[in-house]
Amino acid sequence: MQSWRTNLHKTTGLSPFVWAVLFILPFYFITRSSSKLHTAAGIALIVLFFISYVLVFFTKGWKVYVWAGVQIAISMTMTVLFGFVYFSLFLTFIIGNIASRRGFFTLYVIHLISTILTIEYGFFVKNPIFINQLPFVVLCLIMVILLPILNYNRNKNESLQVQLNDANKRIAELVKLEERQRIARDLHDTLGQKLSLISLKSDLAQKLMLKKPHASQHEMKEVSQTARTALKEVRELVTKMRGAKLPEEIDRIKQILKAAQIESIVEGNTESHTLSTMSESVLCMCLKEAVNNVVKHSQATICQITIVHRPTDLLLMIDDDGIGLTSNAFFNRGSGIQGMKERIEFVNGSVEWGAGPGTSLLLRVPNTHPRERAY
Repeated sequence: MQSWRTNLHKTTGLSPFVWAVLFILPFYFITRSSSKLHTAAGIALIVLFFISYVLVFFTKGWKVYVWAGVQIAISMTMTVLFGFVYFSLFLTFIIGNIASRRGFFTLYVIHLISTILTIEYGFFVKNPIFINQLPFVVLCLIMVILLPILNYNRNKNESLQVQLNDANKRIAELVKLEERQRIARDLHDTLGQKLSLISLKSDLAQKLMLKKPHASQHEMKEVSQTARTALKEVRELVTKMRGAKLPEEIDRIKQILKAAQIESIVEGNTESHTLSTMSESVLCMCLKEAVNNVVKHSQATICQITIVHRPTDLLLMIDDDGIGLTSNAFFNRGSGIQGMKERIEFVNGSVEWGAGPGTSLLLRVPNTHPRERAY
C-alpha cells in the first residue's frame, strides 16, 4: 500500500482530507427525496463512507481491501437510490494506490463493473437525475476507467525510480570500494618495487663502502634517485591515476633486475597499440608483481620476458631459472599471485604458471582493437 497522505500531497499539494469537502454534494441529491427514510439512509451512508474513507488511510494489509469494499458497496447504493455516482471518483485514487498488482486489478475490475452496472440500472429505470446529468455521468465513467490505471502506473514508476536510485547509490559505493582496493594494490606494487630496489642498492652500497667508496657513493645516489622516483609515482598514482605504459615498465624492470644482479632478457615488441589504457595498466602491474617475486624469492640469475602479439590478444611470458614454485610457498599461495589474478580477470584476461627448472608465468590480455590479418 502506498503512503496515501504523502502521495496525494506530492501530486496535488493538498491534504487528502481536503477532498472531504465534496461530501457536502450528496446532500443535494438526498434532499430531493420525499421519503424521510431515504433521507436518513442517505445520511447514514454518507457518514459510513466518510468513516471508511478516513480509515483506509490509517490501515494496512487486508483491512485496506475491507474498507475499499465497503466504499464500493456504498457507492453502488448511493447511485441506485439517489443517482449520486460521484462517490466512485473517491475510489479511483484509493484503488490507484494499491501497491499489490493482484490487489489493484481485483479492486479495479470490481469497481469498474459495479460502476457500469449501476449506471446502466439508472438509465434502465429512466432515473431523471441520470438523464439530466448525462455528460457528468459519462465523464465520471471515463475517469473511473482511466484514473486508477494512471495513478497505479505513476506510483509504480516512482517506486522503480526509487529502487533505481538506491541501486545506483549501491553501485557507486561498490565502485568506490573497488577503486580503494585497486589503489591499495597499485600502491603496494609501486612501493614494493621501489623499496626492493632501495633495499638491494643499500645492501650493495654497504658492502662497497670500505672496498670501493666511490662505487658506494654512486649506489647511494641511485638510492636517493629511486626514492624520489617512488615519491613521484605515488603522487601521480593518487592524484592522476595515470595509466602505465609497457615500454616504461620494461625499462624499470630492467633496472631492478640489474640491481638484483639478475640478467634480464627482453624479446618482442614492447609497444602495443591494440590494448586499452586499462588493460595495459593492469598488464604492467601484473608484470611488476611477477618481477618483484622473482627478485625476492626465486634466487634466479636470469629472467626472460617475452612479448607476443597475436590478432586477438597479447601474451607476456616471464621465465626465470630459480628454485621454482615447488620450493616457493609464498609465490604459490601468497597475496601477490591472488592480486595478479584479480587484476587480469577484471580485463577478461588470464594467468597461467608452471614449474620446471625455474618459474614460468604466462599473462594473456585480449586486444581492444584486434589487428587486421595479413592475407
